[in-house]
Amino acid sequence: MISTPAVSDDRRYRISSWLFLRVLGVVLLIAFVSLGVQALGLFGANGVVPISIFVESAKGAGHGFWQHPSALWWSASDPMIASVWIVGAVAAFALMLGLVPKLALAMAWFAYLSFVSLGWPFMSFQWDTLLLEATFTAFFISPWRPWDRLRTHPEPHPVARWALWWLLFRLVFRSAYVKLASGDGAWADMSALTFHYWTQPLPTALAWYVNLLPDWFHALCCLLMFVIEFGAPFLIWPPRAWAKRAAATSIVGLMTLIVLTGNYGFFNLLTIALCIPLLDDRLLRRFVPDRFDLRTESDDRSKWNTWPGVAPALVIALTATIFFTGTFGQRTPAWLGPLYPFGTFNNYGLFAVMTTERPEIELEGTLDGETWKPYGFRYKPGALDRAPVWNTPHQPRLDWQMWFAALGDFRRNQWLGNLMTRLLQGEPSVLELLGDNPFEGEPPVQMRAVIYRYGFTTREQRKATRNWWTRRDRLLYAPILGVPIEAASTGE
Repeated sequence: MISTPAVSDDRRYRISSWLFLRVLGVVLLIAFVSLGVQALGLFGANGVVPISIFVESAKGAGHGFWQHPSALWWSASDPMIASVWIVGAVAAFALMLGLVPKLALAMAWFAYLSFVSLGWPFMSFQWDTLLLEATFTAFFISPWRPWDRLRTHPEPHPVARWALWWLLFRLVFRSAYVKLASGDGAWADMSALTFHYWTQPLPTALAWYVNLLPDWFHALCCLLMFVIEFGAPFLIWPPRAWAKRAAATSIVGLMTLIVLTGNYGFFNLLTIALCIPLLDDRLLRRFVPDRFDLRTESDDRSKWNTWPGVAPALVIALTATIFFTGTFGQRTPAWLGPLYPFGTFNNYGLFAVMTTERPEIELEGTLDGETWKPYGFRYKPGALDRAPVWNTPHQPRLDWQMWFAALGDFRRNQWLGNLMTRLLQGEPSVLELLGDNPFEGEPPVQMRAVIYRYGFTTREQRKATRNWWTRRDRLLYAPILGVPIEAASTGE
């Protein structure tokens, strides 16, 4: 006999919570593999910012594990770095399959935290902490069982659902709020998108074409973005299925449009994943094969999910404190300090101030002091005739940090000097992070960083030159590194 659910399907979220865990596993796997192919070049013993050196320095300053929670605190050797990201990838794959989901989430969370905790500045992106928070919060909707199958997946506790909805609310709402609260005129007069497509860190080729559209279109798109980012979060809370579906649809649509014109790693996919818990069973049941018909199953909640929801309620309370104090100008309470090293309770908000120019750093090496050859990066702009590269959902961390470095002073980006030193040494793991090495035979004897002002070509310029970029105002960005040319030529 088929039992009738006690709660209508438009207020049940069994299918969406099961699906969310699977998609989160996909995002985690992408994040770990993307990080893994860069880890030794960035953090290894001969990398740009060796974690082992940071750990020794932190220990010398009297710091402990709880200030830098990481498996790499105990050992930061190259084999250990590889082991941590591989363990994280295996845990993510297990989550995709529904195997021991709570254990998989815990292992993936700690493995990723191990890099976020010690991997500054290359692990300092907001979607890194967003991934930590999403993984931590997902723990409360995952069941205690060795294999989480759709047919028997329990209804998540309402408070655990609210914790995920609250995370999505904070992420999207503050994305709009910080833009207006910053006082930046480009956002206030809706002109920001006339700069965005060519000044963003890693545009796609489609961004070049969108940039050609008239200013009124960019202003309209900017207004639509604010409508979605301010309005959609409030549609999460009414007890109506149509409101949550509308919120999810609008946010997913916005993320899709962003993906078409810009490379933001796994951020857009993760944000889309966070929309899944908004979808009710009445909607998703249409896509579920009959053999998975949940109506034949009892509401078999796990022991954790039938618990009153105190743990996710505590998470909501902590993040609400951080949200309201950080959003409305008050100082965050000092008692929250011990939580920050875990990167799991955060405020968000991207592009609070729109960049209106694009400085771009080029690294050059020489063997004789006269002929300087540029290194080519895999993804960031370089050669003027190379089209912008589409690399989503991969996160090329060195290319991103080169964008940030160009906006500041080299003295605040000491890692760039380390990068240039590794190129002088011809370090293979670091060269793997780049796209083109002009010194295949022997490394250069001197390195320099020069900076240009880049911009998209116009339609007429592209037709005449076939270039995607223009550049001007060449300047020296940092002091030249290396040995004197005379000493190099005499072997001293």
